[in-house]
Amino acid sequence: MLKVYGSQMCPDCIQCEANYDEYRINYEFIDINASLRNLKELLRMRDSDPAFLEAKEAGSIGIPAIVREDGSVTLNWQSVLEEQGLPVKEYDMSGKACSLDKKGC
Repeated sequence: MLKVYGSQMCPDCIQCEANYDEYRINYEFIDINASLRNLKELLRMRDSDPAFLEAKEAGSIGIPAIVREDGSVTLNWQSVLEEQGLPVKEYDMSGKACSLDKKGC
């Protein structure tokens, strides 16, 4: 089963969840705001996994972070859908952003 590390406050995470739910993709959502343990799990991964390099360089948190069944990590939640031939559905997130510059996540 996939693990999705994210936050209910993050528009990208909300998009990811909505798509995975729509297509009935089996995943566990781990909300990093729900507990310090969840946040520490993400930070440990972020500190050591090269999948987070671009996010760190851009000053982003790196969510949603998808951990595949084989343990590999991707920040491209859309790739899970694309690999299954499923189109990404866009939901209206106008006016929502979690970056400091208000341009995205």
